[in-house]
Amino acid sequence: MEMKGERRIPAPRQLVWERLNDPETLKGCIPGCESIEKISDTEFTAKVVARVGPVKASFSGKVTLSDLDPPSGYTISGEGTGGVAGFAKGSATVALEEDGAETVLRYGAQGQVGGKLAQIGSRLIDATARKMADEFFTRFVGAMSPESATGS
Repeated sequence: MEMKGERRIPAPRQLVWERLNDPETLKGCIPGCESIEKISDTEFTAKVVARVGPVKASFSGKVTLSDLDPPSGYTISGEGTGGVAGFAKGSATVALEEDGAETVLRYGAQGQVGGKLAQIGSRLIDATARKMADEFFTRFVGAMSPESATGS
């Protein structure tokens, strides 16, 4: 499964970079995220509950950041296990580009699943992954909007 996308964020690139690396911001933006903990500057652990068709699973996993180029971008890789539901793993490149007072975030992601999840069918898995990515970026853009910063 592969996805690409672009979002315009109403905030300066440095602030977007900082929030992309902030566990509390990420927890609020990742659909189904129950916890996220920063282990080091390049590692996080997380617990996420996800539903793919008839299968609902709680995934525990590790996220690693590499190819760091602050505040321009990085590669984010993750792998999680969901017990009998199977596993999910993937990576994404994230690029941040300044455009006046805003930031353009571009991403390209690849992922794969195994176990019961793999038996569900690639169309349903792809649709769920796209929906989760869209929800993450919608929430992230919302968290970065000037209204959310001022509490309006």
